[in-house]
Amino acid sequence: MWPVQDAFRINLGLTIAGWYLPLTSLPIESEEPETAGDPLPRDCELIEVHVAELKQLFNSMDASTFRERDLDPDAEEFIVGWAREAPRGSRLALQVGLDRAPGLAEESAALREAVHEFFTHRAEAARRRLRQLLSIGRISLLVGLVFLAVAVGISDTVATAMKGQRLGQLLQEGLVICGWVAMWRPLEILLYGWWPIRTEARLYDRLSTMPVRILYKGTAESEAWRRDWPAVPSVQTIPQKSPRRAAARSGGDQEAIADLTVPERGPIASARWLASISSSAGDFHSCRS
Repeated sequence: MWPVQDAFRINLGLTIAGWYLPLTSLPIESEEPETAGDPLPRDCELIEVHVAELKQLFNSMDASTFRERDLDPDAEEFIVGWAREAPRGSRLALQVGLDRAPGLAEESAALREAVHEFFTHRAEAARRRLRQLLSIGRISLLVGLVFLAVAVGISDTVATAMKGQRLGQLLQEGLVICGWVAMWRPLEILLYGWWPIRTEARLYDRLSTMPVRILYKGTAESEAWRRDWPAVPSVQTIPQKSPRRAAARSGGDQEAIADLTVPERGPIASARWLASISSSAGDFHSCRS
C-alpha cells in the first residue's frame, strides 16, 4: 500500500516539475528604459554619460541661465576626451543616462540646445585664439626678419673691419646665430603652433552638432524631476528680510521688542541706542495701559 502511494507521489512531483522547469527557463522580457531626444544614427561613436540629475552636467558656480551656462569641468573633460579618442571623421552622439523618471516634455530639447551652444562657444573661442596666434606669428616674423637683416649687416661690417682676426670671426658668427634664433618663435607659430588649435576647433564643431539623447532609468523617486533642471529655475533669488525694530505677538503679556542691535560704537551711538530702547519701552507700556 505505502510503496504504491509513494510511487504515485513521485510521479506527480516529476510531472509538476516537468511543467514548471520549462516555464522558469523561459526568458523574462524586461521593459526597455524610456528615452527622449534626437534619434541616434547608425555606426556613430556614442558618448555615454551617467548622472543622477541633469543639473550635475552644468557648472554650479556659473550664474548664467542653463542654456548659456558652462558644462561642469569634469563633464566637459570626459566628453571631449571621449571625442578625441573616437575614430577620425566618425559621427558623434551623446547619451545622458538619468536615474530619475522623465520630467518636462521639453527637457531633452533644452539639454540639446545647452550642449550645442556650449561647444559652439568653445569653437568660437578656439578660432579667436587661432587668429590671435597667427597675428602674433606674423608680427614676430616681421620683427625676426628685420632683426636678422640687421644682425647679418652688422656681422658683415665686423668681418670687414676685423678681417683676419679670430675675434672678428667669432663676432660675425655670433651675430648670424642671434639673427636666426630670433626667427625661431615666428617659425614655430607659423609651422607648428596653429594646427592643434584648428583641430580643437573642428572637434568642437563636431560636438556642437551631435545628437543628444536622454536615457531614463527611473531608479529614483517619481517626483525627482521637480527638483531638477529645467523644472527648477536656474537662478533662485532669496528675498531679503527688512530688519524690524519691534515685534509684538498676539497675547498681551507675550509682546516683545526684537532686533535692537547697536549699529556702531561710541558714546553718542550708545546714547541713541538707549533712547530708542526707552521710547520703545514707553510705547510698550502705553499699549498695555
